[in-house]
Amino acid sequence: MTATADSIIERRKLRRRVALWRILAIVAVLIAVVALVPWNTSKETKDHIARISVDGPIFDDRARLDGIARVRDADSAKALIVSIASPGGTAAGSEAIFDALREVAEKKPVVALIGEVAASGGYIVAMGADRIYARKTSITGSIGVVSQIPNVTELLDSIGIQFAEVKSSPLKAAPNPVVPNDPAAMQALEDMVLNTFDWFTALVSDRRGLEGAALSAVTDGRVFTGRQAIDLGLVDAIGADSEMRAWLAEEHDLSTDLKVRDYRTKKAELPFPLDQFEDELSAFLPAARLHVAPGPRLMTIYTGP
Repeated sequence: MTATADSIIERRKLRRRVALWRILAIVAVLIAVVALVPWNTSKETKDHIARISVDGPIFDDRARLDGIARVRDADSAKALIVSIASPGGTAAGSEAIFDALREVAEKKPVVALIGEVAASGGYIVAMGADRIYARKTSITGSIGVVSQIPNVTELLDSIGIQFAEVKSSPLKAAPNPVVPNDPAAMQALEDMVLNTFDWFTALVSDRRGLEGAALSAVTDGRVFTGRQAIDLGLVDAIGADSEMRAWLAEEHDLSTDLKVRDYRTKKAELPFPLDQFEDELSAFLPAARLHVAPGPRLMTIYTGP
């Protein structure tokens, strides 16, 4: 009995020692994490030039707007570079980014770089900058508005499907893809498209100083190369990073030695403290879902090849 009791006591002591070593190991790991994590706050407090990327189709995106607001409010961000690779998207989504960039421009210089394409809504974003750069072969322009609604009534008739509809007024929920197009509804939609196009055209006139024939030449919906856009007044210069940095140094006395810091425009998906590593791990993480509201939209988008 005594041997058994001693054995039990010994095992309990061993468990305590193992538990103690586990606790010490966890503490050591936490200390190492605290020491090695590239804390975002230290990055943000050091003077830098911020960069925001606008890639792919543009929709209403709160995370991206929050990222732009962070640049606006960060005293250490001395300028903002907007890197654009987008065919456009919704008119409202593009307008929101334009407005956000103009708020930044009230505090610090904003420069836009058109990559492969910044057309339609992508060009609206570019106009939010104080100066626009493009490559010689970049695609831009496509200044116009479109709203497309499929109509499948003939297909439904061929397979014997009909839809009954009860609504409060003739133009409610119209046009509708499952009922024949109503001329009044199509006219109402056209009025919306033209109203938005008037806004888009006025924005180009105001931001690029174009009027009359010069404005008409760039607002007929066609696209242009960067070289053409220079002659037409849609962009300010051909160039990329080095040219933008040189302009910021010459016009705003911002040293070319300032580092460029990419601002994350999606919410952190990892728990603390791993969220501090998210910039480095982003290549291995699934892309954040972009929630797009259903229904018809006024699109400022280039859909060509």
